[in-house]
Amino acid sequence: MTKDPYRKNRYTFGLGTIGRDMLYTLVSMYLLFYMTEVMNLDDATMWWITAVLLAARIFDSVNDPVMGALVDNTRGKHGKFKPYIAWGALGTAIITVLMFADFSLSGLSYVVFFAFLYLLWDVAFTANDIGYWSMLPSLSLDQKEREKIGAIARICANIGLFVIVGAIMPLTDWLGTVLGSDQKAWFVFAVGCAVLMVGGQAITVFGVKEPHLAAEPQQNATLKDLGNAIFKNDQLLFTAISMSLFMIGYSITTTFGTYYFKYVYGDENMYSVFGVVLGVAQILALSIFPLFSKKWNRKTLYAIGTALVLLGYGVFFFAPTDTMLFIGIAGMLLFIGQAFIQLLMLMFLADSIEYGQWKLGRRSESVTFALQPFINKIGAAIANAVVSATVIISGINSAVTPADVPPEGITTLKLAMFALPLATIVLGYIVYLWKFKIDEKMYAKILEDLKERGEVKM
Repeated sequence: MTKDPYRKNRYTFGLGTIGRDMLYTLVSMYLLFYMTEVMNLDDATMWWITAVLLAARIFDSVNDPVMGALVDNTRGKHGKFKPYIAWGALGTAIITVLMFADFSLSGLSYVVFFAFLYLLWDVAFTANDIGYWSMLPSLSLDQKEREKIGAIARICANIGLFVIVGAIMPLTDWLGTVLGSDQKAWFVFAVGCAVLMVGGQAITVFGVKEPHLAAEPQQNATLKDLGNAIFKNDQLLFTAISMSLFMIGYSITTTFGTYYFKYVYGDENMYSVFGVVLGVAQILALSIFPLFSKKWNRKTLYAIGTALVLLGYGVFFFAPTDTMLFIGIAGMLLFIGQAFIQLLMLMFLADSIEYGQWKLGRRSESVTFALQPFINKIGAAIANAVVSATVIISGINSAVTPADVPPEGITTLKLAMFALPLATIVLGYIVYLWKFKIDEKMYAKILEDLKERGEVKM
Protein backbone atom coordinates (compact mmCIF):
# COMPACT_ATOMS: atom_id res chain seq x y z
CA MET A 1 0.00 0.00 0.00
CA THR A 2 1.35 3.43 -1.00
CA LYS A 3 1.88 5.75 1.94
CA ASP A 4 -0.28 8.89 1.87
CA PRO A 5 2.23 11.81 1.89
CA TYR A 6 -0.41 14.31 3.07
CA ARG A 7 -1.88 12.35 5.99
CA LYS A 8 0.31 13.73 8.78
CA ASN A 9 0.00 17.32 7.58
CA ARG A 10 -3.79 17.06 7.34
CA TYR A 11 -4.15 16.19 11.01
CA THR A 12 -1.30 18.15 12.60
CA PHE A 13 -2.46 21.23 10.71
CA GLY A 14 -6.12 20.71 11.59
CA LEU A 15 -5.73 19.75 15.26
CA GLY A 16 -3.89 22.99 15.91
CA THR A 17 -7.02 25.07 15.56
CA ILE A 18 -9.26 23.44 18.19
CA GLY A 19 -7.94 25.47 21.12
CA ARG A 20 -7.30 28.46 18.87
CA ASP A 21 -10.94 28.69 17.84
CA MET A 22 -12.07 28.07 21.40
CA LEU A 23 -10.21 31.21 22.44
CA TYR A 24 -11.39 33.21 19.43
CA THR A 25 -15.01 32.19 20.07
CA LEU A 26 -14.71 33.23 23.71
CA VAL A 27 -13.61 36.73 22.69
CA SER A 28 -15.65 37.26 19.51
CA MET A 29 -18.98 35.83 20.75
CA TYR A 30 -18.94 36.17 24.53
CA LEU A 31 -16.84 39.18 25.46
CA LEU A 32 -19.84 41.51 25.09
CA PHE A 33 -22.03 39.10 27.06
CA TYR A 34 -19.39 39.02 29.80
CA MET A 35 -19.37 42.83 29.94
CA THR A 36 -23.13 43.28 30.02
CA GLU A 37 -24.20 40.26 32.09
CA VAL A 38 -21.20 39.54 34.37
CA MET A 39 -19.49 42.90 34.78
CA ASN A 40 -22.84 44.72 34.44
CA LEU A 41 -21.34 47.72 32.65
CA ASP A 42 -23.71 50.67 32.30
CA ASP A 43 -25.06 51.99 28.99
CA ALA A 44 -22.58 54.88 28.80
CA THR A 45 -19.57 52.57 29.20
CA MET A 46 -21.01 50.13 26.65
CA TRP A 47 -21.32 52.89 24.04
CA TRP A 48 -17.61 53.65 24.58
CA ILE A 49 -16.76 49.96 24.29
CA THR A 50 -18.70 49.81 21.01
CA ALA A 51 -16.67 52.76 19.71
CA VAL A 52 -13.41 51.06 20.75
CA LEU A 53 -14.31 47.87 18.88
CA LEU A 54 -15.18 49.81 15.74
CA ALA A 55 -11.96 51.84 15.96
CA ALA A 56 -10.02 48.57 16.23
CA ARG A 57 -11.48 47.50 12.87
CA ILE A 58 -10.13 50.69 11.28
CA PHE A 59 -6.72 49.77 12.63
CA ASP A 60 -7.20 46.30 11.14
CA SER A 61 -7.60 47.78 7.69
CA VAL A 62 -3.85 48.49 7.84
CA ASN A 63 -2.69 45.84 10.31
CA ASP A 64 -3.86 42.70 8.48
CA PRO A 65 -2.33 43.29 5.01
CA VAL A 66 0.86 44.70 6.53
CA MET A 67 1.14 41.63 8.75
CA GLY A 68 0.61 39.48 5.65
CA ALA A 69 3.46 41.27 3.91
CA LEU A 70 5.70 40.74 6.95
CA VAL A 71 4.98 37.01 6.87
CA ASP A 72 5.61 36.80 3.11
CA ASN A 73 8.93 38.65 3.54
CA THR A 74 10.14 36.45 6.40
CA ARG A 75 13.14 34.24 5.70
CA GLY A 76 14.61 31.91 8.31
CA LYS A 77 15.36 28.33 9.27
CA HIS A 78 11.86 27.90 10.76
CA GLY A 79 10.13 29.10 7.59
CA LYS A 80 7.88 32.11 7.22
CA PHE A 81 4.69 30.79 8.84
CA LYS A 82 5.65 29.00 12.05
CA PRO A 83 7.32 31.90 13.94
CA TYR A 84 4.12 33.95 13.60
CA ILE A 85 1.96 31.00 14.57
CA ALA A 86 4.00 30.36 17.72
CA TRP A 87 4.52 33.89 19.01
CA GLY A 88 1.04 34.97 17.97
CA ALA A 89 -0.54 32.10 19.89
CA LEU A 90 1.45 32.85 23.04
CA GLY A 91 0.67 36.58 22.90
CA THR A 92 -3.03 36.02 22.20
CA ALA A 93 -3.34 33.60 25.10
CA ILE A 94 -1.70 35.95 27.63
CA ILE A 95 -3.68 39.02 26.57
CA THR A 96 -7.00 37.13 26.59
CA VAL A 97 -6.40 36.12 30.19
CA LEU A 98 -5.71 39.77 31.06
CA MET A 99 -8.97 40.89 29.39
CA PHE A 100 -10.95 38.58 31.69
CA ALA A 101 -8.97 39.47 34.82
CA ASP A 102 -10.48 41.73 37.49
CA PHE A 103 -8.40 44.89 37.91
CA SER A 104 -11.21 46.71 39.77
CA LEU A 105 -11.50 49.38 37.09
CA SER A 106 -14.68 51.14 35.99
CA GLY A 107 -15.88 53.94 33.74
CA LEU A 108 -13.31 55.72 31.58
CA SER A 109 -10.32 54.00 33.23
CA TYR A 110 -11.77 50.61 32.27
CA VAL A 111 -12.46 51.76 28.70
CA VAL A 112 -8.87 53.03 28.24
CA PHE A 113 -7.36 49.85 29.72
CA PHE A 114 -9.62 47.64 27.62
CA ALA A 115 -8.76 49.59 24.45
CA PHE A 116 -5.04 49.07 25.11
CA LEU A 117 -5.43 45.34 25.74
CA TYR A 118 -7.72 44.81 22.78
CA LEU A 119 -5.28 46.53 20.43
CA LEU A 120 -2.49 44.21 21.60
CA TRP A 121 -4.81 41.22 21.33
CA ASP A 122 -5.67 42.21 17.78
CA VAL A 123 -2.02 42.38 16.71
CA ALA A 124 -1.15 39.05 18.35
CA PHE A 125 -4.15 37.16 16.98
CA THR A 126 -3.62 38.63 13.51
CA ALA A 127 -0.04 37.34 13.47
CA ASN A 128 -1.19 33.88 14.50
CA ASP A 129 -4.21 33.76 12.21
CA ILE A 130 -2.37 34.88 9.08
CA GLY A 131 0.55 32.58 9.80
CA TYR A 132 -1.78 29.64 10.36
CA TRP A 133 -4.21 29.91 7.45
CA SER A 134 -1.68 31.12 4.87
CA MET A 135 0.23 27.88 5.48
CA LEU A 136 -2.68 25.86 4.04
CA PRO A 137 -2.17 26.60 0.31
CA SER A 138 1.54 25.95 0.69
CA LEU A 139 0.81 22.32 1.63
CA SER A 140 -0.61 21.27 -1.75
CA LEU A 141 -1.48 22.59 -5.22
CA ASP A 142 -4.16 19.94 -5.75
CA GLN A 143 -7.69 21.32 -5.30
CA LYS A 144 -9.13 18.10 -3.87
CA GLU A 145 -6.26 17.71 -1.41
CA ARG A 146 -6.73 21.31 -0.32
CA GLU A 147 -10.39 20.54 0.27
CA LYS A 148 -9.43 17.60 2.50
CA ILE A 149 -6.91 19.65 4.49
CA GLY A 150 -9.33 22.55 4.71
CA ALA A 151 -12.24 20.30 5.72
CA ILE A 152 -10.27 18.74 8.60
CA ALA A 153 -9.10 22.18 9.72
CA ARG A 154 -12.66 23.56 9.62
CA ILE A 155 -13.95 20.48 11.47
CA CYS A 156 -11.39 21.07 14.23
CA ALA A 157 -12.15 24.80 14.26
CA ASN A 158 -15.85 24.05 14.64
CA ILE A 159 -15.15 21.55 17.40
CA GLY A 160 -13.41 24.39 19.23
CA LEU A 161 -16.26 26.80 18.50
CA PHE A 162 -19.05 24.49 19.62
CA VAL A 163 -17.20 23.21 22.68
CA ILE A 164 -17.31 26.81 23.87
CA VAL A 165 -20.94 27.28 22.86
CA GLY A 166 -21.91 24.07 24.65
CA ALA A 167 -19.70 24.38 27.72
CA ILE A 168 -19.40 28.05 28.58
CA MET A 169 -22.73 28.59 30.36
CA PRO A 170 -22.87 25.39 32.44
CA LEU A 171 -19.15 25.52 33.26
CA THR A 172 -19.09 29.19 34.26
CA ASP A 173 -22.26 28.67 36.32
CA TRP A 174 -20.64 25.73 38.11
CA LEU A 175 -17.34 27.55 38.57
CA GLY A 176 -19.23 30.59 39.85
CA THR A 177 -20.83 28.46 42.55
CA VAL A 178 -17.51 26.84 43.49
CA LEU A 179 -15.49 30.07 43.46
CA GLY A 180 -18.23 32.29 44.81
CA SER A 181 -17.94 34.78 41.92
CA ASP A 182 -19.11 34.80 38.32
CA GLN A 183 -16.19 37.04 37.40
CA LYS A 184 -13.68 34.56 38.80
CA ALA A 185 -15.47 31.77 36.97
CA TRP A 186 -15.08 33.50 33.60
CA PHE A 187 -11.42 34.26 34.38
CA VAL A 188 -10.65 30.60 35.11
CA PHE A 189 -12.51 29.59 31.97
CA ALA A 190 -10.41 32.04 29.93
CA VAL A 191 -7.20 30.61 31.42
CA GLY A 192 -8.26 27.11 30.36
CA CYS A 193 -8.95 28.27 26.79
CA ALA A 194 -5.58 30.03 26.66
CA VAL A 195 -3.71 26.89 27.70
CA LEU A 196 -5.54 24.81 25.08
CA MET A 197 -4.74 27.33 22.36
CA VAL A 198 -1.02 27.25 23.06
CA GLY A 199 -0.99 23.45 23.29
CA GLY A 200 -2.92 23.01 20.04
CA GLN A 201 -0.79 25.44 18.09
CA ALA A 202 2.31 23.59 19.30
CA ILE A 203 0.98 20.49 17.49
CA THR A 204 0.94 22.46 14.24
CA VAL A 205 4.30 24.14 14.75
CA PHE A 206 6.14 20.90 15.52
CA GLY A 207 4.03 18.50 13.41
CA VAL A 208 3.52 20.10 9.98
CA LYS A 209 6.18 19.66 7.31
CA GLU A 210 6.04 22.18 4.46
CA PRO A 211 6.79 20.84 0.95
CA HIS A 212 7.85 24.28 -0.46
CA LEU A 213 5.84 24.40 -3.67
CA ALA A 214 7.29 27.58 -5.15
CA ALA A 215 10.04 26.78 -7.65
CA GLU A 216 12.35 29.55 -6.41
CA PRO A 217 12.38 31.88 -3.39
CA GLN A 218 10.87 35.28 -4.18
CA GLN A 219 12.38 38.66 -3.50
CA ASN A 220 10.93 40.61 -0.58
CA ALA A 221 7.63 42.30 -1.33
CA THR A 222 7.56 46.09 -1.58
CA LEU A 223 4.58 48.29 -0.71
CA LYS A 224 3.77 48.36 -4.41
CA ASP A 225 3.81 44.54 -4.51
CA LEU A 226 1.50 44.49 -1.49
CA GLY A 227 -0.96 46.80 -3.21
CA ASN A 228 -0.82 44.82 -6.46
CA ALA A 229 -1.36 41.50 -4.66
CA ILE A 230 -4.63 42.80 -3.24
CA PHE A 231 -6.05 45.35 -5.66
CA LYS A 232 -4.91 43.92 -9.01
CA ASN A 233 -6.04 40.40 -8.18
CA ASP A 234 -9.70 40.81 -9.17
CA GLN A 235 -10.65 37.27 -8.11
CA LEU A 236 -9.23 37.86 -4.64
CA LEU A 237 -11.13 41.13 -4.32
CA PHE A 238 -14.47 39.63 -5.33
CA THR A 239 -13.90 36.66 -3.04
CA ALA A 240 -13.17 39.08 -0.20
CA ILE A 241 -16.34 41.09 -0.87
CA SER A 242 -18.52 37.98 -1.04
CA MET A 243 -16.88 36.49 2.04
CA SER A 244 -17.24 39.76 4.00
CA LEU A 245 -20.96 40.00 3.30
CA PHE A 246 -21.47 36.39 4.36
CA MET A 247 -19.41 36.71 7.56
CA ILE A 248 -21.17 39.92 8.59
CA GLY A 249 -24.53 38.18 8.43
CA TYR A 250 -23.35 34.96 10.03
CA SER A 251 -21.50 36.76 12.84
CA ILE A 252 -24.51 38.93 13.68
CA THR A 253 -26.71 35.86 14.08
CA THR A 254 -24.27 33.84 16.18
CA THR A 255 -23.38 36.78 18.43
CA PHE A 256 -27.07 37.24 19.22
CA GLY A 257 -27.41 33.56 20.21
CA THR A 258 -27.17 33.86 24.00
CA TYR A 259 -29.44 36.90 24.07
CA TYR A 260 -32.02 35.09 21.93
CA PHE A 261 -32.21 32.13 24.27
CA LYS A 262 -32.29 34.29 27.38
CA TYR A 263 -34.79 36.92 26.28
CA VAL A 264 -36.84 35.26 23.50
CA TYR A 265 -36.82 31.55 24.29
CA GLY A 266 -36.65 32.16 28.04
CA ASP A 267 -33.82 29.79 29.04
CA GLU A 268 -30.23 30.83 28.29
CA ASN A 269 -28.91 27.41 29.36
CA MET A 270 -30.69 25.80 26.40
CA TYR A 271 -28.28 27.64 24.10
CA SER A 272 -25.56 25.23 25.19
CA VAL A 273 -27.69 22.20 24.26
CA PHE A 274 -28.69 23.88 21.01
CA GLY A 275 -25.05 24.66 20.22
CA VAL A 276 -23.84 21.11 20.78
CA VAL A 277 -26.52 19.68 18.46
CA LEU A 278 -25.70 22.20 15.75
CA GLY A 279 -21.99 21.61 16.21
CA VAL A 280 -22.39 17.90 15.59
CA ALA A 281 -24.51 18.63 12.48
CA GLN A 282 -21.96 21.10 11.13
CA ILE A 283 -19.01 18.80 11.74
CA LEU A 284 -20.84 15.98 9.94
CA ALA A 285 -21.50 18.36 7.02
CA LEU A 286 -17.79 19.20 6.78
CA SER A 287 -16.89 15.51 7.05
CA ILE A 288 -19.01 14.58 4.04
CA PHE A 289 -18.09 17.67 1.99
CA PRO A 290 -15.32 15.82 0.03
CA LEU A 291 -17.94 13.23 -1.02
CA PHE A 292 -20.29 15.98 -2.24
CA SER A 293 -17.43 17.68 -4.10
CA LYS A 294 -16.86 14.48 -6.11
CA LYS A 295 -20.43 14.68 -7.43
CA TRP A 296 -21.03 18.42 -7.77
CA ASN A 297 -18.83 21.36 -8.68
CA ARG A 298 -18.18 24.24 -6.29
CA LYS A 299 -20.75 26.54 -7.89
CA THR A 300 -23.51 23.99 -7.25
CA LEU A 301 -22.31 23.39 -3.69
CA TYR A 302 -22.36 27.14 -2.98
CA ALA A 303 -25.95 27.31 -4.29
CA ILE A 304 -26.96 24.40 -2.03
CA GLY A 305 -25.28 25.97 0.98
CA THR A 306 -26.95 29.34 0.39
CA ALA A 307 -30.38 27.74 -0.07
CA LEU A 308 -30.01 25.89 3.26
CA VAL A 309 -28.98 29.10 5.03
CA LEU A 310 -31.93 31.08 3.63
CA LEU A 311 -34.39 28.32 4.52
CA GLY A 312 -32.93 28.20 8.02
CA TYR A 313 -33.40 31.93 8.52
CA GLY A 314 -37.00 31.73 7.36
CA VAL A 315 -37.87 28.91 9.77
CA PHE A 316 -35.93 30.59 12.60
CA PHE A 317 -37.79 33.92 12.29
CA PHE A 318 -41.27 32.37 12.31
CA ALA A 319 -40.53 29.48 14.70
CA PRO A 320 -42.67 29.30 17.87
CA THR A 321 -40.55 30.37 20.83
CA ASP A 322 -42.02 27.85 23.27
CA THR A 323 -40.57 24.73 21.64
CA MET A 324 -37.11 23.65 20.55
CA LEU A 325 -38.30 21.54 17.61
CA PHE A 326 -38.58 24.27 14.97
CA ILE A 327 -35.72 26.27 16.45
CA GLY A 328 -33.54 23.16 16.22
CA ILE A 329 -34.55 22.44 12.61
CA ALA A 330 -33.85 26.06 11.65
CA GLY A 331 -30.47 25.99 13.32
CA MET A 332 -29.43 22.75 11.62
CA LEU A 333 -30.35 24.11 8.18
CA LEU A 334 -28.49 27.36 8.87
CA PHE A 335 -25.30 25.80 10.22
CA ILE A 336 -25.03 22.97 7.68
CA GLY A 337 -25.31 25.51 4.87
CA GLN A 338 -22.81 27.77 6.64
CA ALA A 339 -20.30 24.90 6.92
CA PHE A 340 -20.36 24.38 3.15
CA ILE A 341 -20.00 28.09 2.38
CA GLN A 342 -17.23 28.61 4.94
CA LEU A 343 -15.11 25.83 3.47
CA LEU A 344 -15.76 26.97 -0.10
CA MET A 345 -14.66 30.51 0.77
CA LEU A 346 -11.42 29.10 2.15
CA MET A 347 -10.84 27.25 -1.12
CA PHE A 348 -11.66 30.34 -3.21
CA LEU A 349 -9.00 32.28 -1.27
CA ALA A 350 -6.46 29.49 -1.78
CA ASP A 351 -7.11 29.29 -5.53
CA SER A 352 -6.77 33.06 -5.90
CA ILE A 353 -3.11 32.69 -4.85
CA GLU A 354 -2.22 30.76 -8.00
CA TYR A 355 -4.43 33.11 -10.01
CA GLY A 356 -2.48 36.09 -8.64
CA GLN A 357 0.83 34.36 -9.37
CA TRP A 358 -0.37 33.58 -12.91
CA LYS A 359 -1.61 37.12 -13.54
CA LEU A 360 0.91 39.23 -11.58
CA GLY A 361 4.00 36.99 -11.44
CA ARG A 362 4.12 36.86 -7.64
CA ARG A 363 2.95 34.22 -5.14
CA SER A 364 1.58 36.00 -2.05
CA GLU A 365 0.09 33.41 0.32
CA SER A 366 0.18 35.48 3.48
CA VAL A 367 -0.97 38.76 1.94
CA THR A 368 -3.86 36.86 0.36
CA PHE A 369 -4.81 35.08 3.56
CA ALA A 370 -4.40 38.31 5.53
CA LEU A 371 -7.82 39.13 4.15
CA GLN A 372 -9.41 36.20 6.00
CA PRO A 373 -8.73 37.42 9.56
CA PHE A 374 -9.54 40.94 8.43
CA ILE A 375 -12.88 39.75 7.07
CA ASN A 376 -13.61 37.63 10.15
CA LYS A 377 -12.80 40.50 12.49
CA ILE A 378 -14.79 42.97 10.40
CA GLY A 379 -17.72 40.58 10.63
CA ALA A 380 -17.25 40.19 14.39
CA ALA A 381 -16.86 43.95 14.89
CA ILE A 382 -19.96 44.85 12.92
CA ALA A 383 -21.81 42.05 14.70
CA ASN A 384 -20.68 43.38 18.08
CA ALA A 385 -21.76 46.89 17.09
CA VAL A 386 -25.17 45.69 15.90
CA VAL A 387 -25.68 43.52 18.99
CA SER A 388 -24.45 46.21 21.38
CA ALA A 389 -26.71 48.86 19.84
CA THR A 390 -29.66 46.45 19.72
CA VAL A 391 -29.44 45.37 23.37
CA ILE A 392 -29.32 49.04 24.40
CA ILE A 393 -32.08 50.30 22.08
CA SER A 394 -34.37 47.33 22.76
CA GLY A 395 -34.14 47.79 26.52
CA ILE A 396 -32.39 44.48 27.13
CA ASN A 397 -29.29 46.00 28.74
CA SER A 398 -31.34 47.95 31.28
CA ALA A 399 -33.76 45.09 32.02
CA VAL A 400 -33.48 43.42 35.42
CA THR A 401 -35.25 40.25 34.24
CA PRO A 402 -36.25 38.98 30.77
CA ALA A 403 -39.86 39.88 31.58
CA ASP A 404 -38.86 43.55 31.73
CA VAL A 405 -38.09 43.64 28.00
CA PRO A 406 -41.12 45.04 26.08
CA PRO A 407 -42.59 43.12 23.09
CA GLU A 408 -41.26 45.71 20.66
CA GLY A 409 -37.80 45.11 22.13
CA ILE A 410 -38.08 41.40 21.29
CA THR A 411 -39.19 42.26 17.75
CA THR A 412 -36.20 44.59 17.39
CA LEU A 413 -33.86 41.77 18.48
CA LYS A 414 -35.37 39.29 16.00
CA LEU A 415 -35.21 41.73 13.10
CA ALA A 416 -31.56 42.55 13.82
CA MET A 417 -30.72 38.87 14.27
CA PHE A 418 -32.41 37.53 11.13
CA ALA A 419 -33.48 40.19 8.59
CA LEU A 420 -30.18 42.07 8.31
CA PRO A 421 -28.03 38.90 8.02
CA LEU A 422 -30.41 37.51 5.40
CA ALA A 423 -29.84 40.57 3.21
CA THR A 424 -26.03 40.52 3.47
CA ILE A 425 -25.74 36.78 2.78
CA VAL A 426 -27.91 36.99 -0.34
CA LEU A 427 -25.88 39.95 -1.58
CA GLY A 428 -22.64 38.01 -1.04
CA TYR A 429 -23.95 35.11 -3.13
CA ILE A 430 -24.93 37.51 -5.93
CA VAL A 431 -21.39 38.96 -5.99
CA TYR A 432 -19.95 35.43 -6.29
CA LEU A 433 -22.26 34.50 -9.17
CA TRP A 434 -21.57 37.75 -10.96
CA LYS A 435 -17.79 38.02 -10.67
CA PHE A 436 -15.98 34.84 -9.54
CA LYS A 437 -14.67 32.81 -12.49
CA ILE A 438 -11.99 30.38 -11.19
CA ASP A 439 -13.70 27.06 -11.80
CA GLU A 440 -12.01 23.66 -11.94
CA LYS A 441 -11.17 23.98 -15.65
CA MET A 442 -9.63 27.44 -15.33
CA TYR A 443 -7.58 26.42 -12.26
CA ALA A 444 -6.10 23.46 -14.17
CA LYS A 445 -5.11 25.81 -16.99
CA ILE A 446 -3.47 28.20 -14.49
CA LEU A 447 -1.38 25.41 -12.96
CA GLU A 448 -0.30 24.17 -16.38
CA ASP A 449 0.83 27.67 -17.38
CA LEU A 450 2.72 28.14 -14.09
CA LYS A 451 4.46 24.80 -14.57
CA GLU A 452 5.54 25.75 -18.10
CA ARG A 453 6.90 29.04 -16.75
CA GLY A 454 8.85 27.12 -14.08
CA GLU A 455 7.13 28.94 -11.20
CA VAL A 456 5.71 25.94 -9.32
CA LYS A 457 6.76 22.38 -8.55
CA MET A 458 4.19 19.78 -9.61
